[in-house]
Amino acid sequence: MSKNKLKTEKPESKKPPKGPATNPDVLKKDKEPEVKVKELVKDERTHKVLGVFFLLLSVYCFIAFTSYLFTWEDDQDKIFHYSTRELFFGDVKVDNLLGRLGAYVSHNFFFYGVGIAAYLFCYFFFIVGVNFIVGRRVFRIWRSIKYILFGLLFISMTMAFVTNGHDFPWGGAMGDALNKWMSGFVGKTGTALLLIVVGFSWLIWKFNFDFKWPEKKIKPPKPVPAAAPAAPVASATATPAAPAATNTAPVREDPRKNGLRDDGGVMVIPPHAEEEEEDLPPMELVEREDITVIPSHAPYMPPVPASSFTEEEDLRTEEEEAEDPGPLLYIEETPEPPPPPAKKKGAPTEVAFEIKPTYQDEEDEVEEIAPVRPVEPVDPYDPSLDLRDYKFPTLDLLENHNADKVIVQDTTELEKNKNQIIDTLKNYDISIQKISATVGPTVTLYEIVPAAGVRISRIKNLEDDIALSLSALGIRIIAPIPGKGTIGIEVPNVKKTIVSLKNMLASEKFQSSTMDLPIAIGKKIDNENFIADLAKMPHLLMAGATGQGKSVGINTLLVSLLYKKHPSQLKFVLVDPKKVELSLYKLIEKHFLAKLPGEDDAIITDTKKVIHTLNALCIEMDLRYDLLKEAGTRNIREYNGKFTQRRLNPLKGHRYLPFIVLVVDEFADLIMTAGKEVEMPIARLAQLARAVGIHLIIATQRPSVNIITGTIKANFPARVAFKVSSKIDSRTILDIGGAEQLIGQGDMLVSFNGELVRLQCAFVDTPEVENVAEFIGNQKGYPDAFLLPEYVDDKDPDGRELSIADRDPLFEEAAQVIVTAQQGSTSLLQRRMKLGYNRAGRLMDQLEAANIVGPNMGSKARDVLVKTESELNEILNNLL
Repeated sequence: MSKNKLKTEKPESKKPPKGPATNPDVLKKDKEPEVKVKELVKDERTHKVLGVFFLLLSVYCFIAFTSYLFTWEDDQDKIFHYSTRELFFGDVKVDNLLGRLGAYVSHNFFFYGVGIAAYLFCYFFFIVGVNFIVGRRVFRIWRSIKYILFGLLFISMTMAFVTNGHDFPWGGAMGDALNKWMSGFVGKTGTALLLIVVGFSWLIWKFNFDFKWPEKKIKPPKPVPAAAPAAPVASATATPAAPAATNTAPVREDPRKNGLRDDGGVMVIPPHAEEEEEDLPPMELVEREDITVIPSHAPYMPPVPASSFTEEEDLRTEEEEAEDPGPLLYIEETPEPPPPPAKKKGAPTEVAFEIKPTYQDEEDEVEEIAPVRPVEPVDPYDPSLDLRDYKFPTLDLLENHNADKVIVQDTTELEKNKNQIIDTLKNYDISIQKISATVGPTVTLYEIVPAAGVRISRIKNLEDDIALSLSALGIRIIAPIPGKGTIGIEVPNVKKTIVSLKNMLASEKFQSSTMDLPIAIGKKIDNENFIADLAKMPHLLMAGATGQGKSVGINTLLVSLLYKKHPSQLKFVLVDPKKVELSLYKLIEKHFLAKLPGEDDAIITDTKKVIHTLNALCIEMDLRYDLLKEAGTRNIREYNGKFTQRRLNPLKGHRYLPFIVLVVDEFADLIMTAGKEVEMPIARLAQLARAVGIHLIIATQRPSVNIITGTIKANFPARVAFKVSSKIDSRTILDIGGAEQLIGQGDMLVSFNGELVRLQCAFVDTPEVENVAEFIGNQKGYPDAFLLPEYVDDKDPDGRELSIADRDPLFEEAAQVIVTAQQGSTSLLQRRMKLGYNRAGRLMDQLEAANIVGPNMGSKARDVLVKTESELNEILNNLL
């Protein structure tokens, strides 16, 4: 055991200090504290400095890598060409945002490293920096390192496999090496499968997906008390002891549990077996407007397997089985109603609910105030008196294409389709409760009610499978049907029925209609006539592929209006770029058509005249709004009501305003030829014209963005889609798919008032339209067609004279330049005369007005009409 001892030093062992002797009067300097490495590493400030460094390194690498994605082609050549010494100490210029160092680091990480997976290093530096700055473990470093290492290998190899042969090093040297070795080892197909399996396995390990098969819900067995074992079957005339025992049972006991009976017997509940096969009620056919009503059947009892009962219990005669085909059950019939079941814990209690009458104050009642002075009755103004002898077209002018007026119902076809639908759904473990059919003129709607727990999306995804089983042209699934708890499957009929326009116009719904502009479009699936008011739409957009019924649809709408409106109440502005579709209505020019002043033909086919007509309609719209403002009304209906009551003075410019319907048959052709000159007035009319009685019907093959802009499309809430070729076209027209599943020949979808309705368009043939037009044209009409306001285009040189005062001072010089060069180009004037584009353009317009150059030909140069300088001098002298 060692003891502590004082250490003594011998005086002779001390060594004299080196250097000069210290002066005791002078103060000694304080010693600086010694900084140890261990304490420096543990210091908090050191951690924060390291955190800032790693964050800076993360940002630096991210910027360098991102810049490398765009500048790698130029910088890679310089890195390969120059040595490292020249690259760092020379004067080499690179395109990377972080200079030569950024280009060098990015090149090594991408080209010689792991490719695009190098971004994982930015993530690693970021999590390390955050942990150092915060001072605690925000991110788990070791777990992140495992994921980063896996990502470096997997991402680099995957990118190298996917972009094999690409110039950019997506996978880097490591990815290329792994891909080359793996492709040689297991082949390219094996490598692809391995990458898929590894990626999917990592996702399962990371997120732990649940792959449980959906279990079928088992219905709980109904509580049926069993008879005593001595009696195999309890008859309806049971002894009174049994009901007495049932009535005296305590309420708190659960009747579903097995227990002892009061008479000494045992109450046994038979086990509930799973349903092996569903019994569906018979399908019911719904005709015309009848509501589908499924008759009430006996309560559905699932079949109970024989294993649920003993041999002694299954003793029933053949007569009893014929009378009762249901399962063998023990039933005790009680003469008195059973006591009310005990309330379960958590069940909602019944609360008395009473609606009290609302108190009404007698003082709030508004009394009718008698007028101060009696108003003398005045005969209302009748605009139809101008053509008092006008007779509306008769229905005998139209043909009845469907003489029997009965929709063909093939019971065999309906039963076959019903069975095919049920079998197809059963193949995918989808059970349904009931099914009903509604036969329409073109398609049949099968409405099914799925069983509880069946997802609607599963049935929606089986659209192609059901179409394959039915061998149909194309079916459409409505899941669910709006306003109903069913799913609709529309199947085309083998025998289609033509919807005649004559039957629709003769219907009570159309004849007694009080709409401003009633139009008969077609029939629904339930054979109901679809009649709408164009004034409330307020504009209609019709689209569909070529030959699917757009022109017939336009004729249907126009003939419907001709049968309902007087010439003084309605005018048409017809635009027909095809020049042959709407020419049938030329005979009713003096009755229903409107045109520009001075025009010979009321049906517009020239693009230039279309522009003038649309602008004239805009002027008419502005004039009508001025009249509405002076009259103090908000729409055309109120204005005409005041005018017919003689409350507006015609001497102040007031007049009766008829409805104007603009019909454009091929809008896409106008946009291709005129562009903005047609688009602007159409947009103005679509936005503002509905209140003054101007409505648009525009037909086009596909209303794409470049044909109908968002401003125009937003003002066409009512849209009609005939059959299109793709789902993209359907979404372009209706903002929803479905039009690609139509079968053509007038089959269409109408989007109106937020609903999507499938219709069969009413058919009217060309001879029928001619008969109606001749019937109207042979009657006395107005002296001329309805004249629109006059419109003068400022850009039209024919509509203005060349004024000497407005002529540019350089006009003669510009004319000499053009005639000498024999090239009517605006850019030539800019170069030769050093002018701006606007002034050169004005000079070219003035030269066109003087017949020196021809009209504008787009990107081509104008034709020079004057060939010699003598002709030019003659023209200039005449202009003076």
